[in-house]
Amino acid sequence: MPLRLWVCKRRFVCGEQLCARRSFTEVSGQVPARSRLTTRLRRKVSAAVTATNRAMSEVAAEYGVAWWTVHRILVATAVEALGQAAPTTMIGIDETRARSVRWFRKETGWARSDPWMTSIVDLDPAHPGGIIGLAPGRSGACVEAWMSLQSKEFRDGVEVVAIDPSAPYASGIRRALPQARIVLDHFHLVLLANTMLTDVRQRVQREQQGRRGMKVDPAWAHRRLLLRAGNQLGPKALARLKTVFDTDDPTNEISAAWGVKELLAQMLRAHGPNGYSRHETSTRRTRFLAACVDADMPEATRLAGTIEKWWPEIEAFLQLGKTNARTEGYNRVIKQIKRVACGFRNQDNYERRIMLHSAAHRAA
Repeated sequence: MPLRLWVCKRRFVCGEQLCARRSFTEVSGQVPARSRLTTRLRRKVSAAVTATNRAMSEVAAEYGVAWWTVHRILVATAVEALGQAAPTTMIGIDETRARSVRWFRKETGWARSDPWMTSIVDLDPAHPGGIIGLAPGRSGACVEAWMSLQSKEFRDGVEVVAIDPSAPYASGIRRALPQARIVLDHFHLVLLANTMLTDVRQRVQREQQGRRGMKVDPAWAHRRLLLRAGNQLGPKALARLKTVFDTDDPTNEISAAWGVKELLAQMLRAHGPNGYSRHETSTRRTRFLAACVDADMPEATRLAGTIEKWWPEIEAFLQLGKTNARTEGYNRVIKQIKRVACGFRNQDNYERRIMLHSAAHRAA
């Protein structure tokens, strides 16, 4: 049989006629006034949801309370624990999908809701990290709005902001944090190069075969090999790659695209305070752009234009060696929280659960 603890609170009556209350209920630190739950139980319930990311219905069933009781405890915990973000020198910004697209009917017609959520993460290596803020949407305006709610000390202290190649985010950061350097995450640059190579392969196969690639086509069968980093290929893999170029690349466009991809990856590998060299970076950049010109393909030209557009942010990455990897990792945490809750219908509850979970792990 489980142990049940019953607490009886005494009520005192004041005999003074001038007393406004006349009666008083006995209270203590563990049993506050008008509370049917002990302070210890409230802490247990809050920690069970926030620290271990359990469903509220599961925690409510375990402790024998209602779902709404657990919800009220979390709301009270958020009021006490969440506030303005602590100062940091480096933040990362990325977006996650908050829910599926919704349409609302207005007088002027149907309007689409923005299901995205922007997350701001502490990337300072001296700090434990964690999500320090959430903003509805994925525009520069939402970044500006969130920054305006923070203290001047926080805004002035940010020196580096890591982002994906997002023009709205970059414009919002420049307006809200003019002193900060924007760093472009190199993973997405490699992804753009791989996408360029895939587009070229698909176009060449459509033009040569009149259809999409099939497993009988060497280029399609080795499509993953084409995307692997060239410096990590062994002799056998390089031999298979040469076979693909010799047998299924009559125009030499696939091999040219592969060379462009490798030159970009080679330039990005030399980063950080110990690996960056202005002269070497300039030389590799020139080789990459020359290869794009020699390839004379719209896909390579588009990639070169993207690199040139974002070059100040790319050079900041090469110099500092900072990435947005921690932010991407917390995107996974956000998705896990959403899966445990089977989605959120209320935006405030969604933000509260994420921020409380992050705060609990920073405190630990």
